[in-house]
Amino acid sequence: MTDTHKAVPTEVEITRRENCFTGFYQLDRVHLRHELFAGGMGREIHRELFVRHDAVCVLPYDPQRDEVVLIEQFRVGALGKTENPWLIELVAGLIDRDEQPEEVARREAQEEAGLKIQTLWPMTRYFPSPGGSDEFVHVYLGRCDSAGAGGLHGLEEEGEDIRVKVWAFEDALQAVRDGQIANAATIIALQWLALNRDEVRGLWS
Repeated sequence: MTDTHKAVPTEVEITRRENCFTGFYQLDRVHLRHELFAGGMGREIHRELFVRHDAVCVLPYDPQRDEVVLIEQFRVGALGKTENPWLIELVAGLIDRDEQPEEVARREAQEEAGLKIQTLWPMTRYFPSPGGSDEFVHVYLGRCDSAGAGGLHGLEEEGEDIRVKVWAFEDALQAVRDGQIANAATIIALQWLALNRDEVRGLWS
């Protein structure tokens, strides 16, 4: 019987890497062999890899009012897959090579929602689609004052057209339950807040 309880494999041998496309994003084809759970190295395989900057997402939260601030914008990836490709999302942005995630969180909150973030609480980090992309996402809870939040935002030079809305936390959570909110980062952040809300309100109120 094969022992499936060995230590996690660690060895990867990249035999060749070729660039297939370079634009705003990049597509590479990676040829590699990796260690097997049963021991030894597997045969060579190739995988197309979508190469992009890591991302930061922030859920602005007002602990006094128990409100979150979410944005809505058109997403081409949702076109044809849903009746409405204008998705309800977190504030988000890509990390430039010389930036820290916290800097991006604060900058994007201002640009996309007109919000000043007072404190950042790291919620989680995750790979959204590691079978074909190297993107890594940092998710934060951002303490804010939701009074007066709303309206249209975004940078015209980047083609952004963003509508901002304040939600009672329970309404946002219900929007997850009924499928109105259908993107991973927003679902993850709202569920995290549901699990940790009492602690957050206790420390931030």
